[in-house]
Amino acid sequence: MTYTLSAASEVDDQEPLSYKEAIKSRHNKHWVKSMHEEMKSLEKKQTWILVKKPENQKLVGCKWIFKSNKGILGKESPRYKALVAKGFTQQLGVDYNEIFSPVVKHTSIRTILSIVAKEDLELEQMDVKTAFLHGDL
Repeated sequence: MTYTLSAASEVDDQEPLSYKEAIKSRHNKHWVKSMHEEMKSLEKKQTWILVKKPENQKLVGCKWIFKSNKGILGKESPRYKALVAKGFTQQLGVDYNEIFSPVVKHTSIRTILSIVAKEDLELEQMDVKTAFLHGDL
């Protein structure tokens, strides 16, 4: 009996694979609220501006990604969402010419950790929501 309830719970709490699934799920209020917060954040950071589509240009579509963190039984679990571009639809040399993605090097992390250890400092980690929107490219 326990296994059956556990399996049923997992099926019921599956993460939506699309926007349509999210708004039809039993957790739709959470997903809609979460998507609304994401859109407000993107608009506040002026992530995009509306322009007319140039002739002979393809548009890059977008997709919502949904994830749920497993919460304590009976508690609401945090919801994660992201609006991502379908970059895989683009072709190098046709739709774009270069790629840029800032990534920290492992040597930089090791250097910081060694300084922290040598100076007997404390190191803290944090997460910044929509961090990619805070930098100028």
